[in-house]
Order: sequence, then structure tokens, then C-alpha cells
Amino acid sequence: MKVRHVVLLGIAVVIGLAAVIGAEVLARPYTYQGSLFEPPVKADDFSLPDQFGETFQLSAQRGEVVLLFFGYTHCPDVCPVTLSEYRQVSELLGDRSEQVKFVFITVDPERDNRETLRDFLDNFGIPIEGLTAEQSALEPVWEAFGVYHEKVDVGSAAGYLVDHTARIYVINKQGELQLTFPFGTSSEAMAQDITHLLKEN
Repeated sequence: MKVRHVVLLGIAVVIGLAAVIGAEVLARPYTYQGSLFEPPVKADDFSLPDQFGETFQLSAQRGEVVLLFFGYTHCPDVCPVTLSEYRQVSELLGDRSEQVKFVFITVDPERDNRETLRDFLDNFGIPIEGLTAEQSALEPVWEAFGVYHEKVDVGSAAGYLVDHTARIYVINKQGELQLTFPFGTSSEAMAQDITHLLKEN
């Protein structure tokens, strides 16, 4: 009889400890895998035409999470890799991807007209907003997000390259800059952070 009481007591202690540990785990705040802005920063609003001639306005996207990437269609590496990750993130999010806007803003308006953007973005299999305009209209947007860009003459018949910032900027549902994803962040990590953002906001 005493042995049975000891066993029952031991089981009760184990269950109690498991409950306490479980509660502590659930109470821990989520740890973002991207670079977090604490507190989030209000994102400067902008309006730019997309690849179909429609106007994209950042403030009109409230209620959705917006991913911004700055690149160019002649980019040989970082840009196609990042846009492929856009597709992978969209697939990982499933139905939640309907609450996310994937945006590509050119840093090479000299070559990236609407038709060029449209053809380029069609290769990635998901809806991506491609934004371009005259350089004078793009410069305030580049500046607002601290985007670096510089032409590099590589002496190639294919033309110049553009060195540029390779981060994805994440705007939350309140229109605030909350995260950036450095180049090389896995699609799984990005999808997890975005899923949490969609729930949190």
C-alpha cells in the first residue's frame, strides 16, 4: 500500500512539473529569426506604378503583411534567388499567403520598364508587385528604407551590374517596419516569422 502511495505521489509530482514547464514555455515571447525593430518603426508611405500600370500605395495595404525587396531584372544572382524564396515562402504559408503582399522595387529604372518587370516576374509563379518609375520618383523610396545601390561597370557586353542592399523589409499589418531578413535567411525561418506576425497583429 505504501509503495502504491509513493508511486502515485511521484506521478503527481511529474505531472505537476510538466504543467509548470509547459506553462513557462507557452508564456515565453516568440523569438523572431529576422532582424527585429523594437519598437516597430512607422514606414514612410509611397505610391509607385506597378508592372501593369496600376498604382501601388503602401498605406493601402494595411491589414496585410508586406515584403519589400529592392533589386533589378538583370541581376545575376541575389535577385532571382530572393524571388525564388518569395515563392517558397508563399508555398509554406499556404492560405495565409493571401494576407501577404510580395513586392519587388527596382534599383535600375534605366532598364527596368514595366514590360521588362512583367516578363521577369512572370518566371516566379506567384503574384509579385513589380514597381518602377523615373529615378526621381524612386529616390525618396530608396532613401526612406536606407537602400544602397551603385552601378558597377564590369566591361561586359551585357552591360553594367548594380551593387545593392540585399535585405527583405517586412511591414506589419499596421504599416510599421518590424523586421528585415538578411540575404541567406531560410524560407522556413521567414515563413515562421511571417506566420507569427499575421497572428500577433
